[in-house]
Amino acid sequence: MEVAQKTYICCYWKTYNMKDVAIRFLSGLLFVSLIFISLFLSLEWFIGLLFILAFITLNEFLRLVSLKGIIAYLLLGVAFYFISYKEINPTSVNLLLGVSLLVNLFLFRDVLILNKLSLFNKRRYFCILFYIISGFVFLTLIPSIGTKNDFNPTILLSIFVLVWSNDTFAYLVGISFGKTKLMERISPKKTVEGFFGGMVGAIIASFIIFKFTSLYNIFIWLSLAIIVSVLGTIGDLIQSKFKREAGVKDSGNLMPGHGGLYDRLDSIIYASPFIYTFLSIIDYVS
Repeated sequence: MEVAQKTYICCYWKTYNMKDVAIRFLSGLLFVSLIFISLFLSLEWFIGLLFILAFITLNEFLRLVSLKGIIAYLLLGVAFYFISYKEINPTSVNLLLGVSLLVNLFLFRDVLILNKLSLFNKRRYFCILFYIISGFVFLTLIPSIGTKNDFNPTILLSIFVLVWSNDTFAYLVGISFGKTKLMERISPKKTVEGFFGGMVGAIIASFIIFKFTSLYNIFIWLSLAIIVSVLGTIGDLIQSKFKREAGVKDSGNLMPGHGGLYDRLDSIIYASPFIYTFLSIIDYVS
């Protein structure tokens, strides 16, 4: 009887995992399709879609941290219009980039060392502008790096492929082989095995991207894979910290199997200013 019960539980667990993976895959596929279509339509379509995604993500974040009002949405609109769409001044972009990098590093410090996200608690709108909003703004700027103001969607699509490969492999390796907790007090389900599995997935994707594009050499793609894997994980941990402080499991329920948009985009939001910096340096020295 005991053996039969264990066999039933094992089969049920495998079926549940496969169902969960299928739901995540289908909702993720729809999301990827929207990004892909908007990228190859035009810059305006892409900025428009990202603005919608940023608006929804910001709404989820504000609910997560119990903030109300329109100030954050006004900041989002101004940033997208003047920096993403009009690109008014390179100095403004560099200023936004410098402060965003500092804010993200302070958030990482808070997650790594402190029990609370002290930077956010003291400077709420400062953090919203230079963490959430700037994360989306630099996503809109990445396709124009090294193109003399032309729009090259392949660059950002490749970055998204690296992020999705990292997330997918980290999830699959984590639920299959994960035993060693990465940072249990913040994210109990994340494992060291999952982290390295995600990195391997991103590295494999970088070889494939290099094979089918002529944008950068293999060393740059490998570097991007590692940057995406490490910083994407940090971004996920920061989001997990916000959720833990709010006492919720997901930031929303818009994407079945993933949660909210903030749950799906936390990695790329955090990593995008660093990716923009890295690619800008590569473009400058080359």
